[in-house]
Amino acid sequence: MLIAGDVGGTKTLLAFYTEAGGVRNPAVVREFPSDRFAGLGDVVRAFLAEVGKPVTAACFDVAGPVIDGRAHLTNLPWMVDARALARELGLAQVSVLNDLKAVAYAVPHLCEEDLRTINPGKAEPHGPIAIVAPGTGLGEAFLIWDGRGYIPCASEGGHADFGPTDPEQGALWEHLRHQFGHVAYERVCSGSAIPGVYEFFRAAKPKDEPAEFAALLAAAHDRTPTIVAAALEDGAKNPLAAATLDLFVAVLGAEAGNLALKVLATGGVYLAGGMPERILPQLGDGRFMRAFTGKGRFAELLGAMPVKVVVTRAALLGAALYGLDQLQRGNAAPG
Repeated sequence: MLIAGDVGGTKTLLAFYTEAGGVRNPAVVREFPSDRFAGLGDVVRAFLAEVGKPVTAACFDVAGPVIDGRAHLTNLPWMVDARALARELGLAQVSVLNDLKAVAYAVPHLCEEDLRTINPGKAEPHGPIAIVAPGTGLGEAFLIWDGRGYIPCASEGGHADFGPTDPEQGALWEHLRHQFGHVAYERVCSGSAIPGVYEFFRAAKPKDEPAEFAALLAAAHDRTPTIVAAALEDGAKNPLAAATLDLFVAVLGAEAGNLALKVLATGGVYLAGGMPERILPQLGDGRFMRAFTGKGRFAELLGAMPVKVVVTRAALLGAALYGLDQLQRGNAAPG
């Protein structure tokens, strides 16, 4: 019936849905490494060959801005075009929407088992909702109530100027400015940013890097999981990795607080993406909330906002919900 896909810079997750199973129970789910394919069409064809059943429609969420059904992915050299994909794959209907907009579609449908609470707070009924999602990149979105339901709104706030909050972050900003010119939050607070932040700390204290860990990093195809694992499993032995994760948590808290203020997120703040679920203990030990509420006169307002971590495949669920809605309407809305 329907294929939904969550297309990221690192991996592409595809799922096949039947009418009987609904959006909560896909019949087939597969994960593909994005960088091994020339484009999304190639990934979908591989998936369709495995599914071996007729499909009439598809909906894909992508990491990047979507304009008139077309998107150049931010962290992957792909061009995704809803109309071209429909022709290429022989589907009656294809929709494409921003990945954080997909997460936003899912948030009102999430259950308690889909979430972990960082700050209970007290949600205002129908209040705006903020979403911050560090994965390969840093995604942001928000929802506003129109009197009948929530309207998901995409954002590229992760590419706004990084604002250091202490001297160490200021030094990191200067370090990254020399490399990139413009330093966005995504350059500091995302999976792809982790190796660069680690290198900043290593440049200051090269003797703090154990030789065996240096060898691990040198051999790693993707250094981010290696650094995060070292920080989580033995931070005392790997102080540079621990410092990298500490800074990540502080910056994530500060930027989540920034978005919460900008949209006045009295309905709650949701942390999605691959990183928050991985580092739940670090998010819940107080460091995140100190950075989140560190806004001077508005600390009390922020402290009253619920903050939750999404621990389910929200982008995939949102893409399926959106695709099913368009299928029922008979529309091929690009999103």
